[in-house]
Amino acid sequence: MTIAELLRLIELQTRPVHPESRMALDRRWTELPDHVKTANQLLGRSAVGCEGTHNVFPKCNLTCTPCYHSADANQVRVDGEHTVQEVRQQMRYLRQVRGPRAHAQLIGGEVSLLDPEDHAAALTVMRESGREPMSMTHGDFEYEYLLALVLTADGARRFDKVSFAAHFDSLMRGRSGAVRPLCEAELDPFRQKFTQMFADLQREHGVRSYLAHNMTVTPSNLDEVSTVTRSVLAMPYNMLSFQPAAFMGDARRWKEDFSEVSIDKVWERIEEGAGQKLPWQGTQFGDPRCNRYTIGLAAAGTFAVVIDPDVPADTAARDRLLEHHGGIFFGGQSRPVLAARLLRAALRHPRDLPVLLGVGRRMLARAGGARTLWRAWRSSTLGIKSFVVHNFMDASVVAPAWALMEQGLTSDEPAVREAQERLGACMYTMSHPETGRLVPACTQHSVLDPAENNELRRLLPLRVKN
Repeated sequence: MTIAELLRLIELQTRPVHPESRMALDRRWTELPDHVKTANQLLGRSAVGCEGTHNVFPKCNLTCTPCYHSADANQVRVDGEHTVQEVRQQMRYLRQVRGPRAHAQLIGGEVSLLDPEDHAAALTVMRESGREPMSMTHGDFEYEYLLALVLTADGARRFDKVSFAAHFDSLMRGRSGAVRPLCEAELDPFRQKFTQMFADLQREHGVRSYLAHNMTVTPSNLDEVSTVTRSVLAMPYNMLSFQPAAFMGDARRWKEDFSEVSIDKVWERIEEGAGQKLPWQGTQFGDPRCNRYTIGLAAAGTFAVVIDPDVPADTAARDRLLEHHGGIFFGGQSRPVLAARLLRAALRHPRDLPVLLGVGRRMLARAGGARTLWRAWRSSTLGIKSFVVHNFMDASVVAPAWALMEQGLTSDEPAVREAQERLGACMYTMSHPETGRLVPACTQHSVLDPAENNELRRLLPLRVKN
């Protein structure tokens, strides 16, 4: 490599926004429906959206009502070689069309059914494609599994940081020690135990973690969302995520009228549990009928949102920072490279530094000031947390909506047309390199999973013939 080539490489690697990221973001914005191209929209401006795997390991050893997996999911053998091969192909395609950096979920059935070596291999493949992987689990595994995942046989660290999303709710059956929980509070010790494993992991081996808490919401546990929020806020989870149930997946496990649970009702219960209003309109991922999201500083029982939609200075700062710096990513790179990128961004727009400091100052004031933050830090109750609601759609509207979208047609039926609008703005997609497509998660679960899992039953039968 010549000196000129080295300098060009250094310039590219330290550019605030990678050119491939810029192209992917611009394409994402162009493809969004007009109704979501709003000032608070983050898709296409600072993020391409979240990604997930499919056709990898559909089997799960718990039963849930409802369950988004197809009826054939548990008839498929968990096979590490197949999982790693599929993940590699899907991640390579995502790297090609979505740019060098994104968050991706290692999701299918229950991730801990994978052998730890295969699990680690899948995470490594995802990282090699520039993805920040999050393993999706029900959390019913032991500390020894976690150690085998993050450490090699000789005790060396495979990863400096891991991300897990653990799903806990009273609709799940078969959890060790809570086979048929009668209420959400019964699961609090298991929620706490899960986080303790990762606290032990950091203390003993220096491996950091990002933890999300997921919960499905139906009429039977809607009123318990507030108590779950209150309990989980006191635990070291970084994200609290709730999913109103939808009629998709295995119809044998549909036990209630899920239409009674709206995204508004769930958010109201979250606010009850948090003991305050949680403004979410300052930022948006995709369609507001699908997603609610807010992020802020949690300190000693108070949550201070980063962008308050009712504060003009906050929204003005959001608009300015998105225009100048949207697309900068912070993970998956060395500290010197990140520092160089931030320095170049600051030198390019030096007047943005006071704007950024203003956002921080207002957030600090909302959190109660420096003394409150100091007390929270001393008591280990200080941290960045986010609240999320993902509102999936029923298969009965997704299937006709997707069929028409494939033909380039718009439905005249209001419910199907709404589904088309929401699918067009989806922030959570799956990769199909065999067809050169990115598919919304609702389409994957409602339309494509049944055929895929039926094929997997043939490819990976539970009983292997001798």
